[in-house]
Amino acid sequence: MSLSTPRFLLPLFTAALVAALGMPVAAAPVRPHTSAGDAEAERAFVDALLARMTLAEKLGQLNQPPGVGNNTGPAAMAGSEEQVRQGQIGSWLGTQGAELTCRLQKIAVEESRLGIPLLFAYDVIHGMRTVFPVPLGEASSFDPEEVRNAARVAAVEATAHGVHWTYAPMVDIARDPRWGRIVEGSGEDPYLGSVLAAARVRGFQGDDLAAPDTLLATAKHFVAYGAAEGGRDYDVADISERTLHEVYLPPFKAAVDAGAQSVMASFNEIGGIPMHAHRGLIQDLLRGQWGWDGLLVSDYTGVMELMPHGIAADREEAGRRGLHAGVDVDMVSAIYLNDLPAAVEAGRVPMSEVDAAVRRVLNAKYRLGLFEDPYRYCRDAGREQALTLAPEHRAAARRMAQKSMVLLENDGAVLPLSKDIGTLAVIGPLADEPWAMLGNWVGIGRPEDAVTPLAALRERIGPRTRLLVAKGAQVDGDDTSGFEEAVRAARQADAVLMFLGEHPEMSAEANNRTSLDLPGVQEQLALAVAATGKPVVVVLLNGRPLSTGALQGKVASILEAWFPGVEGGNALVDVLFGDVAPSGKLPVTVPRNVGQVPIYHARRNTGRPPEKDNKFTSKYIDVHWSPLYPFGHGLGYTTFEYGEPTVERARVPLDDPRQVVRVRVTNTGPRAGTEVVQLYLRDDVASVTRPVRELRGFQRVELQPGESREVEFTLGFEDLALYDARMRRVVEPGTFTVFAGGSSAAVQSARFEVVAR
Repeated sequence: MSLSTPRFLLPLFTAALVAALGMPVAAAPVRPHTSAGDAEAERAFVDALLARMTLAEKLGQLNQPPGVGNNTGPAAMAGSEEQVRQGQIGSWLGTQGAELTCRLQKIAVEESRLGIPLLFAYDVIHGMRTVFPVPLGEASSFDPEEVRNAARVAAVEATAHGVHWTYAPMVDIARDPRWGRIVEGSGEDPYLGSVLAAARVRGFQGDDLAAPDTLLATAKHFVAYGAAEGGRDYDVADISERTLHEVYLPPFKAAVDAGAQSVMASFNEIGGIPMHAHRGLIQDLLRGQWGWDGLLVSDYTGVMELMPHGIAADREEAGRRGLHAGVDVDMVSAIYLNDLPAAVEAGRVPMSEVDAAVRRVLNAKYRLGLFEDPYRYCRDAGREQALTLAPEHRAAARRMAQKSMVLLENDGAVLPLSKDIGTLAVIGPLADEPWAMLGNWVGIGRPEDAVTPLAALRERIGPRTRLLVAKGAQVDGDDTSGFEEAVRAARQADAVLMFLGEHPEMSAEANNRTSLDLPGVQEQLALAVAATGKPVVVVLLNGRPLSTGALQGKVASILEAWFPGVEGGNALVDVLFGDVAPSGKLPVTVPRNVGQVPIYHARRNTGRPPEKDNKFTSKYIDVHWSPLYPFGHGLGYTTFEYGEPTVERARVPLDDPRQVVRVRVTNTGPRAGTEVVQLYLRDDVASVTRPVRELRGFQRVELQPGESREVEFTLGFEDLALYDARMRRVVEPGTFTVFAGGSSAAVQSARFEVVAR
């Protein structure tokens, strides 16, 4: 043994020597004595630990059972605890709480042979107890720093509850709003999705992964889960290699580049290979080409589902294919634990594949500092109480909700409402529904924590304002018996607020719809109320874009609020009465009806792009080809005027394809406001077809009335590059058009040329 052997390895070498001499090995826990960021020390520590592990203990590290809350009765709990003692559990799904996680960790560290700590994983999607707007709503803010801060707050609360590992961010691009899980991502655009993926990873993981308030972030679902056929969750994704690389992979690359320590495989197949068996994309691309060395986890029973996919005859084959593909952790199905020992011993599974997966699990635990201090996340019970629903966390949730709201319509400047309004009618099934604030995947959020719009209104309106409340209808169903009361309230009011939309259970996992209309009789209710002639403001609470074209011209204002979180009611009142001006922009295209799906801004033109007076072009005979609302659309309480964009260089050299674009924006209205200035790009003539325009930059700009500002964007190689016919990433000579404006449809343009020297 070298004199330079690190001190923390001495117990391991001693144990190996004793074992070689035939003496019993003590079950002393293994502890490193170096910083968690030292790669050489990490490698040496994990190598030494692997050398001590039995096959059963190795496969145990790859086993993740369902949460403790899913087990019932003392016998089940005792069985789970005994598995920990035997080294048969490496991580636990859906388990949280400082007291519980510390108790289970104590068993792992002090009662198992090697004392390897557990990882506790939980779905912290948009908040732990302080619930923020759903991710699609957060994306509407076009504010990466605010999105990063939301993830940071979630990490602080989750770690105080003993959680080490979150299954977020979901970075799937979604261009089919029928798909329920569109609510969990950042919408349709790869650029916006990439920027926000990186922001969320940085928020969850912080500046130092070994700090006690950081979580392992998981980029999911790898890959193309959002391309499911028919908008049906779990279905096939039949896409080209080009679409995979141009649309669905970029947010994962951004998450990896931001340091994401975990990736989750997706349920879908691509090109006949289910992702839980896709070695080409997991091992060759993600780990090989991208150089990612993190922990890849299956989705819930994803390895077992290789059997119904039809590529595995039995559990062992499913396990062999999953492990060979590079899936390190088997969530819930326990195939690695129970069905692979015989396969390894018979040589059907190489021990090298087992060791590689175990190494990645141990690396994650090392990087979190759990070998140094296994109880760092759960020791301080006071931290759990002090950091849950802290005032500063609620304030951050309120600020995020304000920025996430998108004003779709505001005819006659009905919004903001006057604070001196005499009678205000509050109508709709979601005006006082706490779950419509929280949305879905709410961590440990509770409905009693949420401020509803009606509660916020009652708290904030002055004594001279009278509230008339009528539910009018249920979210779903065909009961119209409440219409009469709602119409009567509207007739007595100076203005009407209607809270319509979806129940949270209508979106998220497995909740797909074939219609994008308002559910039930809500549209009829809105039209009946609008027929009174009173100013009507419709507030939408939902998890996907809804086709509300029937309300255009009938109601004065439509405000898209998504599911806005625990402070949603307060944030809504802030916006409705003008204390805060709406500044959100749509991260998805809203179709006129479901028949237009898929519809998105970065489409390709075809050889016959739509023309009004030419029948033989790409359009419909029963509805206009354009969307109801384009990507990037969103109004405020003021108006903005754009000058023509300018480019720094008319000709850009091919070997230095850098361009600076500037555009002047002026607030031409009577109020201060924030505009999201958007930059789009088109490669005019290329060797392969290109989208009509692609988002390549955005900035939030605050302007006072009459104030102007020049906004600057810098484009580089990655902005101008494409995948050519041989799938090489190149910039080609030719002209490029840049577009700047307040949405993907409201833009002005300039042109420059890329030339070879």
